[in-house]
Amino acid sequence: MPPAADAAHLATAADPDEDLCSSAAAAAAGEVAPAPPLPPPPVSAEERIERAWAHWRRLGSPRLMVAPMVDNSELPFRMLCRRYGADAAYTPMLHSRIFSENEKYRSMEFTTCKEDRPLFVQFCANDPDILLQAAKMVEPHCDYVDINFGCPQRIARRGNYGAFLMDNLPLVKSLVQNLSANLHVPVSVKIRIFPRLEDTLAYAKMLEEAGASLVAVHGRTRDEKDGKKFRADWDAIKAVKDVLRVPVLANGNIRHMEDVKNCLEHTGSDGVLSAETLLENPALFAGFRTKEWKKDCDENEDSGLDQADLVIEYLKLCEQYPVPWRMVRSHVHKMLGDWFRVHPEVREELNKQNILTFEWLHDMVMRLKKLGGRVALYKKESALQTAADGLAASNA
Repeated sequence: MPPAADAAHLATAADPDEDLCSSAAAAAAGEVAPAPPLPPPPVSAEERIERAWAHWRRLGSPRLMVAPMVDNSELPFRMLCRRYGADAAYTPMLHSRIFSENEKYRSMEFTTCKEDRPLFVQFCANDPDILLQAAKMVEPHCDYVDINFGCPQRIARRGNYGAFLMDNLPLVKSLVQNLSANLHVPVSVKIRIFPRLEDTLAYAKMLEEAGASLVAVHGRTRDEKDGKKFRADWDAIKAVKDVLRVPVLANGNIRHMEDVKNCLEHTGSDGVLSAETLLENPALFAGFRTKEWKKDCDENEDSGLDQADLVIEYLKLCEQYPVPWRMVRSHVHKMLGDWFRVHPEVREELNKQNILTFEWLHDMVMRLKKLGGRVALYKKESALQTAADGLAASNA
């Protein structure tokens, strides 16, 4: 894979947003713990399926997951989402070749801690041996090594990875087989659907047979990049769940907890992933919703929590678990988007601030609060209870 575009942010000298936001230490991939003995290879497909489910249950059968997001599902954000109900999370997509070769990339892009479990570490790749080398570095620190077969962006086309490997199924199969045969932790995959359902089902079954212990299905095709324009196809996800024997996760159309309940009921999947909604509202899985989705709530159901409060929590976690400032800047923009629409002059101040500090960001949040126009998060207790009941029933 060509290094230039994917590794551009490693040249940090001219861009302070590439510097770490704090000097606090966090556990990183370089601290390799001893791996457990490799279990004997499964003697049958039945045993592979049994092991996949046994592992899933040991993790507590998590239902509510932070999806992988480039530059956005990093450790402090994962920990914030876990604080508000997420019971598993993915790392951002990591570039397997750069990860295996570049120590600085590893230390900047992958950090974790003991509370950061269950954890999926996701890689993009197009070379089975390079992917295995990278995966070996993280397997002591995670519960699944995940392969990204779903990224639809132009950079994935240029690099020949993600959803563009759907055009090379023999390579897809070899990537999964090589990891499955050589790792101590299970292999998971995240995929998009084909335009034709029969192709999607054949693809999913091939991945399971190759050794995938879990399949996460984004219910949109490779060409359906705009989540607001194209609704995810829950029927296709249900069809995949019906033909596979390993755990299946659903990705797409999750805006609040009623969507979680409806998705689990419709698809029969074993859990859901959320990405874009969590970026605006990391408290989604605790039943909070933004004003866009408060129409079912009474005005007096203001939860007392708002996105500015969540930004303050996130900044404190960044001080504890340092990440590059570019990630911090991105999250502040996403979480305070509604506030910035009321006070665009504050957003402009943020954009002009070349060098960020925690003190400056805290002051900015306080200025927003003092300016008024607070944007509350809402919580509909009846809907939350209904969703909780649905989760409990599906776990039974």
